[in-house]
Amino acid sequence: MSKNRAEPAKGAQPPGVMPDRLPEGAPVADFNAKAVARALLRTARAGALATIDRNTGHPFASLVNVATDVDASPLILVSRLATHTANLENDGRASLLLSSGGRGDPLAHPRLTVLGTFGPVARDHRDEPRLRRRFLARHPKSELYAGFADFTFWRLTVASGHLNAGFARAADLKPADLITDVSDAGDLIAAEEGALAHMNQDHAEAIRLYATKLLGADDGAWRLTGVDPDGLDLAHGDAALRLPFTERVTNADQLRTMVVDLATAARAK
Repeated sequence: MSKNRAEPAKGAQPPGVMPDRLPEGAPVADFNAKAVARALLRTARAGALATIDRNTGHPFASLVNVATDVDASPLILVSRLATHTANLENDGRASLLLSSGGRGDPLAHPRLTVLGTFGPVARDHRDEPRLRRRFLARHPKSELYAGFADFTFWRLTVASGHLNAGFARAADLKPADLITDVSDAGDLIAAEEGALAHMNQDHAEAIRLYATKLLGADDGAWRLTGVDPDGLDLAHGDAALRLPFTERVTNADQLRTMVVDLATAARAK
């Protein structure tokens, strides 16, 4: 069982906050940090996991596949045989570095560090089937080993975030800036599995139009991998996209209306 160590004192700064070192007259950021960070969190397929080495306390970085729960809490699937898992069992505090990647200088592309505490999700936990379904929808090849006895899903309780989207475009983020409120979305969460299956089986053309017409992606067999109150997650091969809703959706009826409206808008283009 993971445990918290050396928790910050009440009223202390959250982890990862920028040092107060900006020079006088530095340009003011002119971008929507929250939107950029949320899109990156929802579309990243892998990230650098930094745990605290259980033997010496050194930062230990490794590469893991990443997905998100319906509220955007990061999910990982790790083996008990891995060093990073042994570290998390000793101290759940960790961070994930997520990057959009792309051509040219890697530092020219947005990257997001999410900090918090990871906790394992037991196989008999009521959330485990949903986490498993959402993770495997993003990473179908993980199904080859997700059922092995030593593999467990872990979910990050977010404490803070730090976005760097390029020169003079950095921001510290609170949990509410990253995590989607799902307190009123129980109906949508319950309907997610059936809604995705229906869309992928019967409305593949509409999903293709979402990707190509609304998001400017290349044509292909795009599919939906997740839905939440803020938008849809799409995937095709190794590519992942995020389609934000024009307004918040919390139940199946609203979702039905929204996907029809999005298809109409896509066809109009």
